[in-house]
Amino acid sequence: MATLEMYRSSTIGICLSETLDTMVGDGILSPELAYQVLIQFDKSIVEALGSQVNTKVSFKGLIRYYNNVEGVWIFDLRKAQVKIDQGPKIVTSVKVVVCDSKLLTQ
Repeated sequence: MATLEMYRSSTIGICLSETLDTMVGDGILSPELAYQVLIQFDKSIVEALGSQVNTKVSFKGLIRYYNNVEGVWIFDLRKAQVKIDQGPKIVTSVKVVVCDSKLLTQ
């Protein structure tokens, strides 16, 4: 998966992909146009998250697994404490994917 495509596996990315697949299947969109929409989504989501989201999140928990491949870190935490604006929440598990921002500008 290319770095810019990582948000396609988010809830909004999956919904967009499913909708585009349906529209292509129904003959409303060409496969080429659907692909162009996905490429624009990749660029737009990175730009929007970089300019419109100011929330800080911190995690503390037991690391079950971690990996770094080409600047993309994946952490799998268990019994994690997640702190977002309103305060800490305890969750059973959380998967965190972190990408070096330099990779997003290539």
